[in-house]
Amino acid sequence: MKFAAWLFPGLGVKRWLLAVSAGVLLLGLGLGLALNTDVLALADAIVSQVVLALTGTVLPPRAVGVLIAAAGLALFVFGARGAVRSILNAVAPGEVEGLAERVYERRYLARGPRVVALGGGTGLSTLLHGIKEYTYNVTAVVTVTDDGGSSGRLRGELGILPPGDIRNVLVALADTEPLMERLFQHRFGRGQLKGHTLGNLFIGALAELLGSFEEALRASSRVLAVRGEVLPSTVDDVRLVATFPGGHEVAGETRIAEEGRTRGRIVALRLDPPDCRPVPAALDAIAAADVILIGPGSLYTSIAPNLLVPGVAEAIRRSPAYKVFVVNVMTQPGETIGFTALDHYEAVESWLGRGVIDAVVVNTGRIAEERLRGYRSEQAAPVEPSLEALASRGVKVISGDLVTAEGLVRHDSHKLARVIMGEVLRAALKDSSRLVERLVLAERLGRVPRRRKGRRP
Repeated sequence: MKFAAWLFPGLGVKRWLLAVSAGVLLLGLGLGLALNTDVLALADAIVSQVVLALTGTVLPPRAVGVLIAAAGLALFVFGARGAVRSILNAVAPGEVEGLAERVYERRYLARGPRVVALGGGTGLSTLLHGIKEYTYNVTAVVTVTDDGGSSGRLRGELGILPPGDIRNVLVALADTEPLMERLFQHRFGRGQLKGHTLGNLFIGALAELLGSFEEALRASSRVLAVRGEVLPSTVDDVRLVATFPGGHEVAGETRIAEEGRTRGRIVALRLDPPDCRPVPAALDAIAAADVILIGPGSLYTSIAPNLLVPGVAEAIRRSPAYKVFVVNVMTQPGETIGFTALDHYEAVESWLGRGVIDAVVVNTGRIAEERLRGYRSEQAAPVEPSLEALASRGVKVISGDLVTAEGLVRHDSHKLARVIMGEVLRAALKDSSRLVERLVLAERLGRVPRRRKGRRP
């Protein structure tokens, strides 16, 4: 846009530009008088006569210069502020107030620790909803083996990766209007679209329009103003295959969860095809991470599929990042009935290798019995924390009350993020060269709870 275009009628900017120009002139004149510049002798005489006429007092040129410079500076600030507000009101109506807070967050959170989170389902999105309050440097690596519901239908009809888990993560990391989030999560209740969410259809349409699922994710991230990056663990069409006692194999995430209710614990897991390719950007993010978060989420159908993609577990083992495993709050029918926190940890260890995990996060908060009644009928129960058994394995145990206060029994995203980022501050950023990152994170740990005072988790 050429400068002359700013002078068009109706833009609401010209008056402020005039004020800025006048402020610059007065500031220059005032500084010249204050510094006794000979070139401004005539201006000095004129201004002195004006001051004499207005006040009846003769002021020394230097004092007059300081007053004029101060007036010019004030006029410049007034004009610049008005111009900025006028432009912002035109570009982003209603967002001028609180601008300083948003600029602060963008600048400071861009200096936050580099976090990679692997998983799927509601567990990963719950975690990321809290983590985004501490850093913008988040990469979510999401499982793509879902074959049920809307995701399964679109996977079969459009030949795309299942978008459901990815949609949830995009929304969790979104920095957009709540109405846009609700719209993206809206599930149709009738007609041929019954069961589909608008977000799944949106991602599917973008994949068809842009020619690739990865491009659809990038476009969706821009629409939702996502803080960070969302990546599938693989872009290949893969199926999850579980082996139950007796050698019985079941293919498909949905069938595995269903048959697990009657066939007992899963003996082994694999991906079909086994030679699926990892997404290079996911491996790069893992290699550069300060902290890698695994879970929470369905142990066998959300966490394992990422770790079974060739190259992912190896990349995690090689990464110098601090590695944290978040144990689920409740056992899950068809997958982890009767599992303790130690059982969860040993399952992840079997996929990653011994000694890879640095810390395990376990809930020890009490859950009211009335909230558990519905879970009892499904044989689900709170995960027994196994604190001593985990500690004996040489892993750091982070425990506390991490559950929501009401409703479904799940992690409270802000409680969980706070204990994790506190551990990151203590262990992952201990290098003296990370002083700035430490200060930023420490400030956020003290700031976020105050900002959220009075809000429900």
